[in-house]
Amino acid sequence: MEFKHISVMLDECIAGLSIRASGVYMDGTLGGGGHSSEIAKRLDKDGTLVMFDLDKEAIAFASKRLEPFPCHKIFAHSNFKDFKQVLAENKISGLDGILLDLGVSSYQIDNPERGFSYIADGPLNMAMDADSPLTAEVVVNEYTETELERIFKDYGEERFSKSIASAIVKYRREKRIESTLELADIIASAVPAKFRFNSGHPAKRVFQAIRIEVNGELSSLNDCILSMFREGLNTGGRLCIITFHSLEDRIVKNAFNLLSSDCICDKRLPVCVCHHKKEGVLVNKKPITPSEAELEANPRAHSAKLRIIEKL
Repeated sequence: MEFKHISVMLDECIAGLSIRASGVYMDGTLGGGGHSSEIAKRLDKDGTLVMFDLDKEAIAFASKRLEPFPCHKIFAHSNFKDFKQVLAENKISGLDGILLDLGVSSYQIDNPERGFSYIADGPLNMAMDADSPLTAEVVVNEYTETELERIFKDYGEERFSKSIASAIVKYRREKRIESTLELADIIASAVPAKFRFNSGHPAKRVFQAIRIEVNGELSSLNDCILSMFREGLNTGGRLCIITFHSLEDRIVKNAFNLLSSDCICDKRLPVCVCHHKKEGVLVNKKPITPSEAELEANPRAHSAKLRIIEKL
């Protein structure tokens, strides 16, 4: 299957990074290399681009795509949360810009063998790193009913978390759940008929929740954002983050608000006692969202939000 992925808010991200030709930049979510190729295009032979991805196929594809550009290119088969180690190994002391696109690539969604889709049959995988021992099949078949309910509620904001978890546990007593459509059918059967297709496919939120659990997408995200900003960025550097659901966006929004606030005291206090000083400034007060033209060309960008902060 050919590696295809449409980069979300490409022009807005490039503008937000305010790229300097000889600067050092990081793409924490390489994917098909759409954002990275546009960054690399603006760098000269003295510029550096560090790229992270857990998917070896993505790295192989993107490395060929970026061959024509003269900048120094570093590909890391790693999670962006390991950025400090990778920067240290490559003797990079600071970054002029960081981009994180927290979505799943179209290639992964559209390839049934990766197990992300609830409308195409495939093995229950969902691991962005093909070598990961934790897969959706492990989560669905080996997590307790209480754990499943918590994941569906916390990561999927699924209102029928309890009944869906119960249905999964009941089904797996007879046989192991092995395919995406098998799981999707179990989920649909646990949702009351009148709510089943009210807001898209009934399995959408649960599949999202399992994907987040398998890949640890929200674990320590807040700490990672603060660390990237404080320990990764140079003064004047920018951190740009694209989110695709409310849980991610809330974490990013709160982290950016903390970094750009002079006072974080309880608003009921008459005077400031925290002595907190802002470390950055929001480039846009409100998140940037895709244009109507982009949404028409790429409906999957519908829930995307881009937030940008610059280090003082």
